[in-house]
Amino acid sequence: MPRAVDSDFLALPLDRLADAALAVARNRRAAHADFRVERHRTQVIVARDRELQTSVETESVGFSVRVVCNGAWGFAAGVDLTPDAVAGVARRAVEVAESLARLNTEPVTLADESVYNDTYVSSYEIDPFTVGEDEKINFLLGLNDRALASKLVDRVTSYVMLVREQKFFASLKGSRITQQRVRVKGDLTAVRIDKATGAFETMGNAAPPAGRGWEYFTSGYDWNRDADEIPALLEEKMSSPSIEPGRYDIVIDPTNLWLTIHESIGHSTELDRVLGYEANYAGTSFATLDKLNTLQFGSPIMHVTGDRQVEHGLSTVGYDDEGVAAQTWDIIRDGVLVGYQLDRQMAHKQGFGRSNGCAFADQAGHVPLQRMPNVSLRASSKDTTLADLLAGLDEGLYIVGDKSWSIDMQRYNFQFTGQKLFRVRGGKIVGQVKDVAYQSRTTDFWNSMEAVGGPATYVLGGAFNCGKGQPGQIAPVTHGCPAALFRQINILNTAEEGR
Repeated sequence: MPRAVDSDFLALPLDRLADAALAVARNRRAAHADFRVERHRTQVIVARDRELQTSVETESVGFSVRVVCNGAWGFAAGVDLTPDAVAGVARRAVEVAESLARLNTEPVTLADESVYNDTYVSSYEIDPFTVGEDEKINFLLGLNDRALASKLVDRVTSYVMLVREQKFFASLKGSRITQQRVRVKGDLTAVRIDKATGAFETMGNAAPPAGRGWEYFTSGYDWNRDADEIPALLEEKMSSPSIEPGRYDIVIDPTNLWLTIHESIGHSTELDRVLGYEANYAGTSFATLDKLNTLQFGSPIMHVTGDRQVEHGLSTVGYDDEGVAAQTWDIIRDGVLVGYQLDRQMAHKQGFGRSNGCAFADQAGHVPLQRMPNVSLRASSKDTTLADLLAGLDEGLYIVGDKSWSIDMQRYNFQFTGQKLFRVRGGKIVGQVKDVAYQSRTTDFWNSMEAVGGPATYVLGGAFNCGKGQPGQIAPVTHGCPAALFRQINILNTAEEGR
């Protein structure tokens, strides 16, 4: 059955509301105006051990009007979905722009974009909000039961987070776009406690969030395998030796590498950070405009794309929140920095031509910001397997699953830890170690990348909660990558660092 936008959302008087807002903007001689209606439905269910801990469902709906008048931005938002209320909010947006125009030293000009009349629905099979709450709870309790049955763990917590996002966009130029996206996230985390000493270890399953529906929990990922395997791995981790700090060759699994991509590449190539617009809160970037097409960001095998199109990506859309059609483009090619993430204003100002569609607002009451697309490291065209990569380690580490991280405000100096940390000798895994963090500078790290895995090692990782902006906003984003081999990376012992 073809996916379709929920009928309740389509029953809203979307076109009449848009007409009311845009008529005001047109009459007040706005150079640009757009109108957005957004409805978000979210459910979070948490099970601890053999009991339900939390089940919360929320829904929000609202609208906003954004205009450019006299060369300045104006924005206002509301929740009363009537033409009169929308017209009033539109007038307020124009008044804001007219007031700010007196202070504005640089007139706002937007890069051109075509007009679209379209409907987009993301790629999923089962809308999670059509699935009964009991089925979701039983799924989580079943996972916990499997892990606890091992008698090797003391606590188990599992959860699902489900989101359905619906947006309607209309512009003064003539676009009318309706979109619906579904995304899901789950986790299973176990704890093992040493009763004699009070020492403990935790281990999560590192299942990536996905732009999928409820089918992700029934057939899209092997959750039972994780529940069965984690207890024994956690027991082994408890008795594993602490790492000897030094320089190691390492293979990083995509369940960990996605986060390094996010922090060191994704954020450093956001053009608003490069231009200093986020300096007060989220920071700036070392990847400044003078380095475009010259900075050897990484080794020649490094190819990183930005895209809003990959199937099941968390940042995948039909159109961004400025009405720009989804695209795919190069950010790093042959290891060289060749692109940034843009919205329409920055694309025009910096002479990039068309925006690549990176404007997003997390709710109707927030202004669209330049937000991260799916930023991904391309796999090798060869059938390089994980075993092939590990075979390149005489003495090294294999790092699986994300945990803690730290990076400076220019996205240059960093360190990351992992969930499962395996010692490799002679190309074979020989057990776990603990207290491991890898530390480097962004360009040093990516230039040390000697090999990347083939398509069979490629995984779409990501997060629901990338933060940015004032007032703060969160955005979902995916980072696809293969496993990859890095040479002579500095490894810290986190237990010694914490003393």
